[in-house]
Amino acid sequence: MSAPYDKNNPFPARLVDRRRLSSPASQKDTQHFSVSLAGSGLTYKCGDSLGVFPTNNPKAVEALLQAAGFTGDEQVTIPKDPAPIALRQALSTRLALNGPTYKSAQLLHDRATDAADKARLAAAIGEADPEKKKAWMEQREFVDLFLENPSARPSAQELIELMRKLMPRLYSISSAPSKYPQEIHLTVAVVRYETNGRQREGVCSSYLADRARMNEPDLPIFVAESHFGLPADDNVPVIMVGPGTGVAPFRSFVMDRATRGAKGPNWLFFGDQRKDHDFLYADEWAEYQQAGVLTRLDTAFSRDQAAKVYVQDRMRENAAELWKWIQQGAYFYVCGDAKRMAKDVDAALHAIVAEQGGMTPEAAVEWVKQFKKDGRYQRDVY
Repeated sequence: MSAPYDKNNPFPARLVDRRRLSSPASQKDTQHFSVSLAGSGLTYKCGDSLGVFPTNNPKAVEALLQAAGFTGDEQVTIPKDPAPIALRQALSTRLALNGPTYKSAQLLHDRATDAADKARLAAAIGEADPEKKKAWMEQREFVDLFLENPSARPSAQELIELMRKLMPRLYSISSAPSKYPQEIHLTVAVVRYETNGRQREGVCSSYLADRARMNEPDLPIFVAESHFGLPADDNVPVIMVGPGTGVAPFRSFVMDRATRGAKGPNWLFFGDQRKDHDFLYADEWAEYQQAGVLTRLDTAFSRDQAAKVYVQDRMRENAAELWKWIQQGAYFYVCGDAKRMAKDVDAALHAIVAEQGGMTPEAAVEWVKQFKKDGRYQRDVY
């Protein structure tokens, strides 16, 4: 029997579906991917994530080799891996091309033969203002450091020893095993942006969208178990807050409850920029509403009116009803952006608990702490 597939031994899966969810006129490129588990023996549950090992864009690899003056055939050994490997291969499949550190800038400074290059790097490394220093580094990938300082020529081995490993990316699963036991669906925003005058892209989202081959067994994956999941009792109400791609696990939740005929009411708060362009899985939600599975759907499309409206605003508008559900034993879930959305939703929840529960802000804080401890307030934020 072959070893079970996991992070250290990923399964070579087939990508069997790839389609755009957001309209061509959207500011975002949000896509739906389906990955076949056939032959893997892998299982998953609602709330789990799929780990995907990407490869770097060959154009980005080529640009770095050219900027650094390498052919790509140089033999290197990756730390903790004794087998020599060609530099091009290492940069394609094993190492991250972004996120250089001050150590790498220091190496280039030490290897630079041109006085201007040396001075430029010394100024960046020695910058006293920590915010400016951090911003300078965050604006750059390895290719930028070489293009800006062409006289800096470290050896291939020196370079790769300062690069981070290319890590797998984890995506919330948006399908339910009760309906798709042999398939995993992902809902992914394809990341494309510009920094320092260069076009960049998210390594794994662009790999799935542009470079992963359809129906070929060469997409390395594994299932990552999560603390995040539906209540054991099918009669318990569920409140889900998932704007943008944060809706992924909630598609899984609602699909699962529909497939299994669970009786508990389900309430979804979904938000994005524009209803006509960014309403992910709109047809499916309409079907679930018609079938009585999706009890309530409250949407917030921030750019469809003069004043921006977000999911936390919809929560506040429905404060009394929300509190009633919670009093009836509802589980409360949040998925998506940790920096802003999850904080705003958390603040709205605290305000609703204080106001509707007739508590002081301090008492509301303690109440929410207990709500979390009881496993009824769960977050999957990134």
